[in-house]
Amino acid sequence: METEKLPALRVTEQGRSKFEDIVATEFSLTISLNNQELVTLLCSPTKLDYLAIGFLSSEGLINSKDEIRKISIDDERGIARVTTKEAGEPARDISFRRFIGSSGGKGTNASTVAGASRTEIKSHLQVSAPAVLALMEEFVQRSKVFRATGGVHSAALCDANKILIFSEDIGRHNAIDKIFGECILRDVPTDDRIIITSGRVSSEILLKVAKRSIPILISKSAPTNLGVKLAADLGITLIGFVRGKRMNVYSCDWRVVPDGE
Repeated sequence: METEKLPALRVTEQGRSKFEDIVATEFSLTISLNNQELVTLLCSPTKLDYLAIGFLSSEGLINSKDEIRKISIDDERGIARVTTKEAGEPARDISFRRFIGSSGGKGTNASTVAGASRTEIKSHLQVSAPAVLALMEEFVQRSKVFRATGGVHSAALCDANKILIFSEDIGRHNAIDKIFGECILRDVPTDDRIIITSGRVSSEILLKVAKRSIPILISKSAPTNLGVKLAADLGITLIGFVRGKRMNVYSCDWRVVPDGE
């Protein structure tokens, strides 16, 4: 279950009253790759296979579905076991077990940024400003768990007209990894697609999107300075604060065209 009803006390100027509030469920998932436990994520208890594969892909440990031999999810113990066809040594920087909270942030080092900045996305995809607003409206309407709890983030893969894949999670990084994991396991292409996120666009989020060659990233929240700079370097159109009838375009604004162009 993604939510749970729990007792709470509401205090207002008019008085105090007891009620049952709906809160988001927090789940602990340990990801094991080739019998080695790599990381424990705090997440929402849905689409755990997609989350495991999306996380391993973001870490550079899995690149395609063809590399995967088996995925098994132990819901009771909170373990996702992934076995690859050729079991190699884990990357040195994650060869020890880590614990990642729901914020998902791990930090971005200078070498990662420098390496990513050499691969510019050349996509000619464009989207109209009204289409961006319409996509965000559909995105918000799909966020059922957020509307019920206010305690999760959302992410979506889109084309220029509609949402193709949607996920929610207590972590903004997890929500995006679930999208990419589903793309890998279902052979959904990401070239010339759009990602929408409800969360802040940091450098880590930007790099996740860049790895999948996605040219447009939309958020209803704010970017960081490094997120904006990386988007410009990588040729990604970064759109933030998409709310109501307005938006801010921070990089590669040529991809956002007026209606009818």
